[in-house]
Amino acid sequence: MKIGILVNEGPYTHQASDSAYQFAVAALKGGQSVHRVFFYHDGVYNGSSLTDPPRDDRQIVDRWSKLATEHKIDLVVCVAAALRRGIREQNLAPGFRISGLGQLVESGIQADRLVVFGD
Repeated sequence: MKIGILVNEGPYTHQASDSAYQFAVAALKGGQSVHRVFFYHDGVYNGSSLTDPPRDDRQIVDRWSKLATEHKIDLVVCVAAALRRGIREQNLAPGFRISGLGQLVESGIQADRLVVFGD
């Protein structure tokens, strides 16, 4: 099964990002394919290289980057939502890219399931 994921909440304000990440890991371990994670609204903060949590805290942005590298997952940050929040191409974390809502629509079409995390 091919899965698309939509994350609408920031990495340290709600459980949505953690839940989406854990879901992706479980899906991959179960033999499923996660072809794209689309970050929208405050979810775009998941792709910011400017996050600097304490060492003993969850390294959410780094986890997404590592997952994308290891499993060839497309991590897409919505351009409009990112620009509204001051996130630009030059301050994206490794593995993330900026694109438009068309990537979300395409994910909904190509995936067998599109799973949404956050409001």
